[in-house]
Amino acid sequence: MKKNGGKESLDKRDEDKVTHENPWQKLKTFTSARIALGRAGTSIPTKQMLSFQLDHARAIDAVHSALDIPTLLTNFRDSTIISRRISGKPMAVNSRALDRFDYLQRPDKGRQLSESSWETLRNFCSETETTFDLVIVVADGLSATAVRRHAQPVIEGLLTLLSEDEVSWSVAPIIVVSQGRVAVGDDVAECLNASLVVTLLGERPGLSSPDSMGMYLTWGAQRGARDSSRNCISNIRPQGLNYPEACQKAFYLMREARRRKLTGVNLKDRSSTLDSDVTLNHSNGSSFLVAAPNYTQEK
Repeated sequence: MKKNGGKESLDKRDEDKVTHENPWQKLKTFTSARIALGRAGTSIPTKQMLSFQLDHARAIDAVHSALDIPTLLTNFRDSTIISRRISGKPMAVNSRALDRFDYLQRPDKGRQLSESSWETLRNFCSETETTFDLVIVVADGLSATAVRRHAQPVIEGLLTLLSEDEVSWSVAPIIVVSQGRVAVGDDVAECLNASLVVTLLGERPGLSSPDSMGMYLTWGAQRGARDSSRNCISNIRPQGLNYPEACQKAFYLMREARRRKLTGVNLKDRSSTLDSDVTLNHSNGSSFLVAAPNYTQEK
Protein backbone atom coordinates (compact mmCIF):
# COMPACT_ATOMS: atom_id res chain seq x y z
CA MET A 1 0.00 0.00 0.00
CA LYS A 2 1.06 3.58 -0.70
CA LYS A 3 -0.23 6.63 1.12
CA ASN A 4 -1.25 9.66 -0.93
CA GLY A 5 -2.38 12.73 1.02
CA GLY A 6 -3.33 10.62 4.02
CA LYS A 7 -5.33 8.20 1.85
CA GLU A 8 -4.33 4.69 1.01
CA SER A 9 -4.18 3.64 -2.65
CA LEU A 10 -3.22 0.51 -4.54
CA ASP A 11 -0.23 0.46 -6.84
CA LYS A 12 -0.14 -1.92 -9.82
CA ARG A 13 1.41 -4.80 -7.88
CA ASP A 14 -1.13 -4.49 -5.07
CA GLU A 15 -3.96 -4.42 -7.60
CA ASP A 16 -2.72 -7.64 -9.18
CA LYS A 17 -2.73 -9.28 -5.76
CA VAL A 18 -6.42 -8.53 -5.05
CA THR A 19 -7.59 -9.39 -8.57
CA HIS A 20 -8.26 -13.07 -9.12
CA GLU A 21 -8.16 -14.20 -12.77
CA ASN A 22 -10.44 -16.88 -14.18
CA PRO A 23 -8.81 -20.20 -15.11
CA TRP A 24 -10.16 -19.93 -18.67
CA GLN A 25 -8.44 -16.60 -19.37
CA LYS A 26 -6.94 -17.91 -22.64
CA LEU A 27 -10.39 -18.05 -24.26
CA LYS A 28 -10.40 -14.25 -24.42
CA THR A 29 -8.04 -14.45 -27.38
CA PHE A 30 -10.87 -15.95 -29.46
CA THR A 31 -13.66 -13.48 -28.73
CA SER A 32 -14.36 -9.87 -27.83
CA ALA A 33 -17.25 -10.94 -25.60
CA ARG A 34 -17.07 -10.21 -21.89
CA ILE A 35 -15.72 -13.44 -20.48
CA ALA A 36 -13.06 -14.26 -17.90
CA LEU A 37 -13.25 -10.81 -16.33
CA GLY A 38 -11.74 -11.94 -13.05
CA ARG A 39 -12.94 -10.71 -9.70
CA ALA A 40 -11.88 -8.51 -6.83
CA GLY A 41 -13.59 -9.65 -3.68
CA THR A 42 -17.25 -10.20 -4.55
CA SER A 43 -17.25 -7.90 -7.60
CA ILE A 44 -15.47 -7.52 -10.92
CA PRO A 45 -12.22 -5.50 -11.09
CA THR A 46 -12.52 -1.72 -11.41
CA LYS A 47 -10.83 -1.77 -14.83
CA GLN A 48 -13.45 -4.14 -16.21
CA MET A 49 -16.30 -2.08 -14.73
CA LEU A 50 -14.97 1.10 -16.32
CA SER A 51 -14.58 -0.71 -19.65
CA PHE A 52 -18.19 -1.86 -19.46
CA GLN A 53 -19.43 1.66 -18.75
CA LEU A 54 -17.42 3.04 -21.67
CA ASP A 55 -18.82 0.47 -24.12
CA HIS A 56 -22.32 1.09 -22.81
CA ALA A 57 -21.91 4.81 -23.47
CA ARG A 58 -20.63 4.12 -26.98
CA ALA A 59 -23.69 1.95 -27.72
CA ILE A 60 -26.03 4.71 -26.52
CA ASP A 61 -24.19 7.30 -28.64
CA ALA A 62 -24.47 5.04 -31.69
CA VAL A 63 -28.26 4.80 -31.31
CA HIS A 64 -28.90 8.49 -30.67
CA SER A 65 -26.27 10.16 -32.87
CA ALA A 66 -27.46 11.71 -36.13
CA LEU A 67 -26.12 10.64 -39.49
CA ASP A 68 -24.16 13.39 -41.24
CA ILE A 69 -25.99 13.04 -44.57
CA PRO A 70 -24.37 16.01 -46.40
CA THR A 71 -20.89 14.61 -45.72
CA LEU A 72 -21.99 11.12 -46.72
CA LEU A 73 -23.43 12.39 -50.01
CA THR A 74 -20.26 14.35 -50.72
CA ASN A 75 -18.10 11.28 -50.11
CA PHE A 76 -20.27 9.24 -52.47
CA ARG A 77 -20.03 11.92 -55.18
CA ASP A 78 -16.25 12.22 -54.81
CA SER A 79 -15.69 8.46 -54.98
CA THR A 80 -14.16 7.51 -58.33
CA ILE A 81 -15.48 3.96 -58.14
CA ILE A 82 -19.05 5.04 -57.38
CA SER A 83 -19.19 7.86 -59.94
CA ARG A 84 -17.71 5.62 -62.62
CA ARG A 85 -20.29 2.87 -62.06
CA ILE A 86 -23.37 4.99 -61.23
CA SER A 87 -24.19 7.91 -63.48
CA GLY A 88 -26.85 9.55 -61.31
CA LYS A 89 -25.93 11.57 -58.24
CA PRO A 90 -26.86 10.17 -54.80
CA MET A 91 -30.12 11.47 -53.37
CA ALA A 92 -31.27 12.11 -49.81
CA VAL A 93 -34.85 11.40 -48.71
CA ASN A 94 -36.69 10.94 -45.41
CA SER A 95 -38.86 8.33 -43.75
CA ARG A 96 -42.15 9.19 -42.07
CA ALA A 97 -40.35 9.58 -38.72
CA LEU A 98 -40.07 13.26 -37.87
CA ASP A 99 -36.97 13.01 -35.68
CA ARG A 100 -34.84 10.51 -33.76
CA PHE A 101 -37.24 10.31 -30.85
CA ASP A 102 -40.16 9.64 -33.20
CA TYR A 103 -38.07 7.02 -35.00
CA LEU A 104 -37.29 5.12 -31.80
CA GLN A 105 -40.84 5.36 -30.44
CA ARG A 106 -42.61 4.48 -33.70
CA PRO A 107 -40.77 1.77 -35.67
CA ASP A 108 -43.58 1.70 -38.26
CA LYS A 109 -42.75 5.25 -39.37
CA GLY A 110 -39.16 4.31 -40.15
CA ARG A 111 -40.34 1.57 -42.52
CA GLN A 112 -41.97 3.91 -45.03
CA LEU A 113 -40.94 6.98 -47.01
CA SER A 114 -42.54 10.29 -46.25
CA GLU A 115 -45.13 11.46 -48.78
CA SER A 116 -42.80 14.15 -50.15
CA SER A 117 -39.92 11.67 -50.54
CA TRP A 118 -42.23 9.19 -52.29
CA GLU A 119 -43.25 11.89 -54.78
CA THR A 120 -39.63 12.96 -55.29
CA LEU A 121 -38.52 9.47 -56.27
CA ARG A 122 -41.63 8.88 -58.37
CA ASN A 123 -40.99 12.08 -60.30
CA PHE A 124 -37.36 11.15 -60.82
CA CYS A 125 -38.40 7.78 -62.24
CA SER A 126 -40.94 9.43 -64.55
CA GLU A 127 -38.33 11.85 -65.86
CA THR A 128 -35.73 9.17 -66.56
CA GLU A 129 -38.31 6.72 -67.96
CA THR A 130 -36.13 3.75 -67.14
CA THR A 131 -36.03 0.70 -64.90
CA PHE A 132 -33.09 -0.51 -62.87
CA ASP A 133 -31.66 -3.90 -62.01
CA LEU A 134 -30.40 -2.61 -58.67
CA VAL A 135 -30.82 0.23 -56.22
CA ILE A 136 -28.59 0.66 -53.17
CA VAL A 137 -30.26 2.24 -50.16
CA VAL A 138 -28.30 3.57 -47.17
CA ALA A 139 -30.17 4.26 -43.93
CA ASP A 140 -28.97 5.22 -40.47
CA GLY A 141 -30.86 2.40 -38.73
CA LEU A 142 -29.87 1.99 -35.08
CA SER A 143 -26.23 2.98 -35.52
CA ALA A 144 -25.26 6.00 -37.58
CA THR A 145 -21.69 5.23 -36.53
CA ALA A 146 -21.75 1.98 -38.51
CA VAL A 147 -23.04 3.63 -41.67
CA ARG A 148 -20.52 6.46 -41.44
CA ARG A 149 -17.61 4.03 -41.12
CA HIS A 150 -18.56 1.13 -43.38
CA ALA A 151 -21.14 2.10 -46.01
CA GLN A 152 -18.78 3.63 -48.57
CA PRO A 153 -16.08 0.89 -48.64
CA VAL A 154 -18.77 -1.81 -48.86
CA ILE A 155 -20.54 -0.05 -51.73
CA GLU A 156 -17.27 0.46 -53.57
CA GLY A 157 -16.32 -3.19 -53.13
CA LEU A 158 -19.73 -4.34 -54.32
CA LEU A 159 -19.69 -2.10 -57.39
CA THR A 160 -16.21 -3.35 -58.28
CA LEU A 161 -17.48 -6.94 -58.29
CA LEU A 162 -20.54 -5.96 -60.34
CA SER A 163 -18.33 -4.31 -62.96
CA GLU A 164 -16.52 -7.63 -63.41
CA ASP A 165 -19.74 -9.63 -63.78
CA GLU A 166 -20.44 -11.20 -67.17
CA VAL A 167 -23.94 -9.69 -67.06
CA SER A 168 -24.31 -5.92 -67.02
CA TRP A 169 -26.19 -4.26 -64.17
CA SER A 170 -28.12 -1.01 -64.45
CA VAL A 171 -27.72 0.69 -61.08
CA ALA A 172 -29.94 3.49 -59.82
CA PRO A 173 -28.51 6.46 -57.92
CA ILE A 174 -27.69 5.69 -54.29
CA ILE A 175 -30.57 6.68 -52.03
CA VAL A 176 -29.77 7.84 -48.48
CA VAL A 177 -32.75 7.68 -46.11
CA SER A 178 -32.83 9.63 -42.87
CA GLN A 179 -34.47 7.78 -39.94
CA GLY A 180 -34.91 4.65 -42.02
CA ARG A 181 -35.39 0.98 -41.17
CA VAL A 182 -34.95 -2.09 -43.38
CA ALA A 183 -38.37 -2.00 -45.03
CA VAL A 184 -37.92 1.57 -46.26
CA GLY A 185 -35.87 0.04 -49.08
CA ASP A 186 -39.07 -1.57 -50.37
CA ASP A 187 -40.60 1.86 -50.95
CA VAL A 188 -37.49 3.05 -52.75
CA ALA A 189 -37.42 -0.01 -55.03
CA GLU A 190 -41.09 0.41 -55.87
CA CYS A 191 -40.70 4.10 -56.68
CA LEU A 192 -37.66 3.54 -58.92
CA ASN A 193 -38.90 0.32 -60.55
CA ALA A 194 -35.80 -1.53 -59.35
CA SER A 195 -35.78 -5.33 -59.51
CA LEU A 196 -33.42 -5.71 -56.54
CA VAL A 197 -32.80 -3.48 -53.55
CA VAL A 198 -29.77 -3.73 -51.29
CA THR A 199 -30.28 -1.85 -48.04
CA LEU A 200 -27.32 -0.98 -45.81
CA LEU A 201 -28.00 0.28 -42.30
CA GLY A 202 -26.65 0.29 -38.79
CA GLU A 203 -27.58 -2.70 -36.64
CA ARG A 204 -28.61 -2.60 -32.99
CA PRO A 205 -25.34 -1.88 -31.10
CA GLY A 206 -23.84 -4.46 -28.81
CA LEU A 207 -21.54 -3.73 -25.90
CA SER A 208 -18.58 -4.91 -27.96
CA SER A 209 -19.82 -3.78 -31.39
CA PRO A 210 -21.40 -0.30 -31.56
CA ASP A 211 -20.55 -0.01 -35.27
CA SER A 212 -21.99 -3.21 -36.77
CA MET A 213 -23.65 -2.75 -40.17
CA GLY A 214 -26.20 -5.03 -41.84
CA MET A 215 -27.00 -5.59 -45.52
CA TYR A 216 -30.46 -6.72 -46.66
CA LEU A 217 -31.30 -7.96 -50.17
CA THR A 218 -34.89 -8.07 -51.47
CA TRP A 219 -36.02 -9.07 -54.97
CA GLY A 220 -39.18 -7.52 -56.39
CA ALA A 221 -39.58 -5.34 -53.33
CA GLN A 222 -42.62 -3.19 -52.83
CA ARG A 223 -44.39 -1.67 -49.85
CA GLY A 224 -45.63 -4.41 -47.53
CA ALA A 225 -42.99 -7.01 -48.45
CA ARG A 226 -42.45 -9.67 -45.80
CA ASP A 227 -39.19 -10.12 -43.92
CA SER A 228 -39.13 -13.74 -45.13
CA SER A 229 -38.52 -12.39 -48.64
CA ARG A 230 -35.14 -10.90 -47.65
CA ASN A 231 -31.60 -12.17 -47.26
CA CYS A 232 -29.46 -10.64 -44.53
CA ILE A 233 -25.69 -10.28 -44.16
CA SER A 234 -24.92 -8.98 -40.68
CA ASN A 235 -22.04 -7.85 -38.46
CA ILE A 236 -20.16 -6.12 -41.27
CA ARG A 237 -17.13 -4.41 -39.74
CA PRO A 238 -13.37 -5.05 -39.67
CA GLN A 239 -13.63 -6.93 -36.36
CA GLY A 240 -16.58 -9.02 -37.60
CA LEU A 241 -17.37 -9.88 -41.22
CA ASN A 242 -14.77 -7.88 -43.15
CA TYR A 243 -15.54 -5.90 -46.31
CA PRO A 244 -14.24 -8.37 -48.94
CA GLU A 245 -16.11 -11.31 -47.41
CA ALA A 246 -19.33 -9.31 -47.05
CA CYS A 247 -19.12 -8.12 -50.66
CA GLN A 248 -18.45 -11.64 -51.95
CA LYS A 249 -21.47 -12.99 -50.09
CA ALA A 250 -23.67 -10.17 -51.35
CA PHE A 251 -22.40 -10.56 -54.92
CA TYR A 252 -23.22 -14.27 -54.90
CA LEU A 253 -26.71 -13.66 -53.53
CA MET A 254 -27.34 -10.86 -56.02
CA ARG A 255 -26.39 -13.00 -59.00
CA GLU A 256 -28.53 -15.88 -57.75
CA ALA A 257 -31.43 -13.54 -57.02
CA ARG A 258 -31.32 -12.19 -60.53
CA ARG A 259 -31.08 -15.65 -62.05
CA ARG A 260 -33.85 -17.18 -59.94
CA LYS A 261 -36.00 -14.04 -59.54
CA LEU A 262 -36.28 -14.40 -55.76
CA THR A 263 -34.68 -13.74 -52.40
CA GLY A 264 -35.46 -14.78 -48.85
CA VAL A 265 -35.96 -18.20 -47.32
CA ASN A 266 -35.77 -19.93 -50.70
CA LEU A 267 -32.35 -18.47 -51.52
CA LYS A 268 -29.45 -19.90 -49.52
CA ASP A 269 -25.91 -18.58 -49.32
CA ARG A 270 -23.68 -21.20 -51.01
CA SER A 271 -20.72 -18.87 -51.45
CA SER A 272 -18.65 -20.83 -48.96
CA THR A 273 -18.06 -24.57 -49.24
CA LEU A 274 -18.56 -27.15 -46.53
CA ASP A 275 -15.60 -28.55 -44.64
CA SER A 276 -13.95 -31.12 -46.89
CA ASP A 277 -13.64 -33.52 -43.96
CA VAL A 278 -17.40 -33.60 -43.39
CA THR A 279 -19.96 -34.74 -45.98
CA LEU A 280 -23.72 -34.82 -45.57
CA ASN A 281 -25.65 -37.95 -46.42
CA HIS A 282 -28.53 -37.20 -48.81
CA SER A 283 -29.24 -40.79 -49.83
CA ASN A 284 -32.19 -41.13 -47.49
CA GLY A 285 -33.91 -38.14 -49.06
CA SER A 286 -34.10 -36.24 -45.79
CA SER A 287 -33.38 -32.55 -45.48
CA PHE A 288 -29.69 -31.67 -45.44
CA LEU A 289 -30.43 -29.44 -42.44
CA VAL A 290 -31.26 -32.43 -40.24
CA ALA A 291 -29.28 -35.20 -41.95
CA ALA A 292 -26.54 -36.68 -39.78
CA PRO A 293 -22.96 -35.93 -40.88
CA ASN A 294 -21.00 -38.83 -42.29
CA TYR A 295 -17.53 -38.68 -40.84
CA THR A 296 -14.66 -40.64 -42.36
CA GLN A 297 -12.21 -41.74 -39.71
CA GLU A 298 -8.83 -43.35 -40.07
CA LYS A 299 -8.53 -46.81 -38.53
